[in-house]
Amino acid sequence: MTVRFVLTLHSHLPWVLHHGRWPHGSDWICEAALDSYLPLVTMLEALETEDVAPAITLGITPILAAQFAHPSFREELDTYFAHRLKTIDEAPESLRHTGDESLLPVVAFWKSHVELLQATWERIGKDLIAAFRRHALAGRIELISSAATHGFLPLLARDESIRFQLLVGRSEHARHFGDLPRGCWVPECAYRPRGPWQPLPAAVRRPTRAGIEDHLRYAGFQWFFVDAHVVEAGETYDLYSGETRPRSPKGAKRSPYQGYRVGNVARGRPIYVLVRDPKTTAQVWSRHGGYPGEGAYLEFHKIRHPGGLKLWRVTDAAADLGAKQPYDAAAAQEMAIRHAEHFGSLLETITKDAKPRDHAIIAPFDTELFGHWWFEGMDFLKSLYERVAAPGAGASAQSCIASTAGAALAAFPPRTSLRMSTGSWGKDGDFSMWLNPETEWTWLRLWSLEERFWNAVPAAMPRWEARGVLEQAARELLLAQSSDWQFIISTGAAGDYATKRFVEHCEALESLLPFLEHPTSDLTAGSALASALQVIDGPFPDLIGAIAAASDVTAA
Repeated sequence: MTVRFVLTLHSHLPWVLHHGRWPHGSDWICEAALDSYLPLVTMLEALETEDVAPAITLGITPILAAQFAHPSFREELDTYFAHRLKTIDEAPESLRHTGDESLLPVVAFWKSHVELLQATWERIGKDLIAAFRRHALAGRIELISSAATHGFLPLLARDESIRFQLLVGRSEHARHFGDLPRGCWVPECAYRPRGPWQPLPAAVRRPTRAGIEDHLRYAGFQWFFVDAHVVEAGETYDLYSGETRPRSPKGAKRSPYQGYRVGNVARGRPIYVLVRDPKTTAQVWSRHGGYPGEGAYLEFHKIRHPGGLKLWRVTDAAADLGAKQPYDAAAAQEMAIRHAEHFGSLLETITKDAKPRDHAIIAPFDTELFGHWWFEGMDFLKSLYERVAAPGAGASAQSCIASTAGAALAAFPPRTSLRMSTGSWGKDGDFSMWLNPETEWTWLRLWSLEERFWNAVPAAMPRWEARGVLEQAARELLLAQSSDWQFIISTGAAGDYATKRFVEHCEALESLLPFLEHPTSDLTAGSALASALQVIDGPFPDLIGAIAAASDVTAA
């Protein structure tokens, strides 16, 4: 029996260009590029040389793609490389001065590593979009999209907002990568079925709203991902036998190793869902019970000042930072190979225990887990795909093979329809990381702005002279809807920054709305304001068509 291993990497950062550098401006995306995205390209190139087809499903959010394609990003990353190499060159003298000569070999490793990544950056023409597009065309990866700015779809007040996020996400993906995506990474894997909507008492209420799958279908997507607990509640319906099965009895589990059709089977074109496998994913992401907590790996939390270099290994995940020992790159890479072998054995074990309908092991992760949070993560993936490769490209027949999500669904079309429960892949599996007492005020403000914007669209759309204002207002709405702001506020890591960014986008939208709400307004000042805002917040060059489609207003 063949079971397909579907690794999915979700790549996302909010719009940070033109909003400062350190610590949460352009340095944020540059650090991610240096730690994760350039190492990913380097790994794909290495596997290409070995004639190994990894078949990774790679999601890149439209707002991240917009930044990768922006000239400012190229300039910022060049500056970041120069600063990082200068820091590395200055480190040996400082270490000798403090008597830390034992760390000098680690500095030499960092110099070689960063120069290798800089060479990759130069070799791909400083164009990550083109690099990923090339690997997609070669079949090494499958590219999928997401909502435009990673808005938390179940909590948006207007259906127009959800449709807009998804329509922009799909069209922007086609603009950057040359093809319409079939798969969608629904932000935070957050799902809400069709039904009444009242997220807060005495707030915005809707008696009945479409399910997330209905919006995905409207935008043209074919499949998405959810966490395992979301499939546990509700009924399933076998499309072949006609048998209806109630929710799983206590203690029973619906299999995460098969796809499902979502929603009413009579509602039109099918929408499929793939389920995150808790067993394999916990092995990788957990620092305490998984691979990243291994003592040989680079310690993420201990950073040398000045310079910001990480020079120590985990040593012991429970140890105080003062007890960390110098990093040994060779030992860490050897451990990554061993962990890849262990993971491959785990895949084989799951395959041997698979039931007749079990055809896919779905392992979705944030891309930045590999390289950024777990430095050796890319070494692990390279070694894993050398063991579990896709069919062809010299791979031998295996009971578990690598596959993209789209290929897995094409090979084994789901035959069971499922009505899922509400949930996400966040803490506690619900919406509480995004809607809680600390963030409630953001939603109340956002919901009011959603109402004003979409109510203004029908009158504003026919006014050609208002379209520049309308588009920039739409950009500010999308940017304010980013799920990152509530998440960061909830974690407490950089709440002031997230609050500032959210308020800035809300205030920008509030300054533009009066020009749209009053048909007789003089648009001279509004157009000038929109142009000034677009210089700072200018992703997504053409939004009129998506605004019209989301609001069902003609864009003639």
